[in-house]
Amino acid sequence: MDLAFLHPLYEHPGPWASVYVDAPRPTEDTLHERHLAAVAVARELSTQGADEETCVAVREAIEELRHSSEPHGRALFARAGEVVLDPALSRSPEGSLVRWAPLPHTAPLLELAGEDPVCVVAYVDRKGADFELRGALGRQGAGSVTGKQWPVHRTSSSDWSERHFQLRVENTWEHNAAEIADALAVCQEETGADLLILVGDEREKRSVHERLPKRLQGRVVEAEHGAGSRLLDEDVEQARAEHVRQRAERELERFLAARTPGDDGQPGAVEGVPALVEAAREHRIDELLIRPDGPDAHREVWVGEDPDQVAVRRTDLKILGEQNSWSARADDALIRSAVATGAPALSVTPASEEAPVGGLGALLRWV
Repeated sequence: MDLAFLHPLYEHPGPWASVYVDAPRPTEDTLHERHLAAVAVARELSTQGADEETCVAVREAIEELRHSSEPHGRALFARAGEVVLDPALSRSPEGSLVRWAPLPHTAPLLELAGEDPVCVVAYVDRKGADFELRGALGRQGAGSVTGKQWPVHRTSSSDWSERHFQLRVENTWEHNAAEIADALAVCQEETGADLLILVGDEREKRSVHERLPKRLQGRVVEAEHGAGSRLLDEDVEQARAEHVRQRAERELERFLAARTPGDDGQPGAVEGVPALVEAAREHRIDELLIRPDGPDAHREVWVGEDPDQVAVRRTDLKILGEQNSWSARADDALIRSAVATGAPALSVTPASEEAPVGGLGALLRWV
């Protein structure tokens, strides 16, 4: 997950209100239920020590969600009476999550908004294709391509002229497959799609797949559905989930291999809070790996005003010359450091329940 969008959260000092709320479900009582939810969140923030202005800002923002068309809700990050950032979620949280703390509680974003692969579904036939953009926030048309319209159907005759006609049909199929593949590649580049799903008869799907550029081959899924089918949301969600799992597995394999020191004696990856804190202070985190349910994720560390001011013990910060320090969750402190140095973060929950040990790890940079 590219964390650059979180920069506004670290341009201001805390404390911060961090709230994750699901989308309102349309009923006759939606307005009243959303009001009650907003009041309950504001009350919980006040109980945790939030100032009245921030409680009011969060309450009003939650009530405004009754007008939202987003299906999974939002995260709200607020301070000093202002909601600074409110990213949409790609998965609904399990109930409301409310926290008032020195740092914004951003770690849940890795699972609720992190890996949200966008798909282009290509409905392919012999004459062309229709493209559809699908993601957690719904679907929309993404264009179409029309190839040669004649001839496209075989005959059963063995006559020489008919065999010549069959060859022309083959040429038309090949031409149209190339046209579809070119248009699909352009569509992927324009939309930034992570995944391409081909729907249609086996031959048409294979022909288009083979003609796509090499850079896209690893992003292609051939759906089991035949021509004339339309993918259900469940079909797309299954393909998206598999894509997320495979990406997490690849990164975890890199991490496990990098833990062994190289020829220079330096490891390419570390795990555990003390080693990660040291890497964060030295700006060596290249990619942060988190299992949100790991015991180290909510372990206490100490942070100062700057992202690289993080320590396992409060006295360590004083030794480093930082006079002001606050207690924070390890995952939130490390995410702040990753944002400052441009490092991405990834939830590896889909790939492992064991690694990294404690739930926190990082691939390192040494240059």
